[in-house]
Amino acid sequence: MPVNELIDRIEKRDFSIGIVGLGYVGLPLAITAVQEGFTVIGFDINDDRVKMLNDGKSGIEHIDDAAIRDALDNKRFRATSDFTELGEPDAILIAVPTPLSKQREPDLSFIEKSAHSIAETLRPGQLVVLESTTWPGTTNEVVKPILERTGLQQGSDFFLAFSPEREDPGNAQFDTKAIPKVVGADDENSLDIVQALYGALVQQIVPVSSAKTAEAVKLTENIFRSVNIALVNELKVIYEKMDVDVWEVIDAAKSKPFGFMPFYPGPGLGGHCIPIDPFYLSWKAKEFEVATRFIELAGEINTNMPQHVLERLAWALDTRFSRGLNGAKILIVGMAYKKNVDDIRESPSLKLIELLQSRGSQIDYHDPHVPEIGSTRAYPHLQGYQSQNLSTSKLRSYDAVIISTDHDCIDWGLIAESAQLIVDTRNVCARYGQTGQNIIKA
Repeated sequence: MPVNELIDRIEKRDFSIGIVGLGYVGLPLAITAVQEGFTVIGFDINDDRVKMLNDGKSGIEHIDDAAIRDALDNKRFRATSDFTELGEPDAILIAVPTPLSKQREPDLSFIEKSAHSIAETLRPGQLVVLESTTWPGTTNEVVKPILERTGLQQGSDFFLAFSPEREDPGNAQFDTKAIPKVVGADDENSLDIVQALYGALVQQIVPVSSAKTAEAVKLTENIFRSVNIALVNELKVIYEKMDVDVWEVIDAAKSKPFGFMPFYPGPGLGGHCIPIDPFYLSWKAKEFEVATRFIELAGEINTNMPQHVLERLAWALDTRFSRGLNGAKILIVGMAYKKNVDDIRESPSLKLIELLQSRGSQIDYHDPHVPEIGSTRAYPHLQGYQSQNLSTSKLRSYDAVIISTDHDCIDWGLIAESAQLIVDTRNVCARYGQTGQNIIKA
């Protein structure tokens, strides 16, 4: 089908979309597409998730069930685990995980499996867009060869592009439609079609010269955050030794109207992007015999933050109560990796539990957004742990409380007034005006 006809169909909404992966990226994208008048088929390997969505439940706290039900009622959305149906939609958007192996090397297995499934039913005129964060060159070097083994050719028979996801779960100011979308492709036809499609979904399109460039854009965004967070984490450790409050320093520094952008320290990095993405570039750079010392150092600093929190806790227990971690009863407040969401992927709280348990501590956690720890790749032994309710007597029963995530819905006054010892990694007590000898920062 000629490119202009496909673009015309997009404009008329006579164009269907398939989304592979119905998680924190794929599901908001699906809802946005439905709201803009497209018909969407969602594909996921998890049968339980498929059933949940078809029953009108998002399974993700910040995504309203009503949006799923509306899409179902309007007959514009359905979920399936039957990947033989991938030949039906006109565009297929891939939003699957890209984790790291135990050796901290890129794991593209989800992308590769998705590409093989698409290839089985690939037909002329289909657009395939990779959204998963990955190293520069993945679209052209991994996805394209799999699809072209069908005998169809990119740019003429089918179209291929990369458009990095930019979701910020829990940020009500920037939903999918409001976030500018970078798009890149290696041929003019693919670029024209992908611009037309995403131009119908979001308010602003940012085209770049190639898929590889678009892939590099996403890595650059997250490496920027990783490096700057590592900087303030290192400053935090230095300033602690000097009895200087790093949060006060940052708040004063950000009064400068130019040349400074505030980043804040914490107990470590979480989420699917920032702790992982820099290593994708480090791995690919080795192919070109280029060292990524700066990026790797940032990763090392951020990865070591849970250990730093543990050391601060051990020091505080010893100083205040002349006791060690072995046998200590510890409450971790916040299991999600960031405030006001239910996402625990790569959460430093999980690592804190593991470190404390290895030192003989008894661990509970409290998180209204995470009533129970679900399945995780790295911490399967923590599955089933449940959030504890808070009360004055409950808080007083713990030797220490670690504040790991600063959800707005938590009663910080109750914690500050009741806990024997608080190790605050987010400066949340100070922000809420809570002070006392029982509060230390980490």
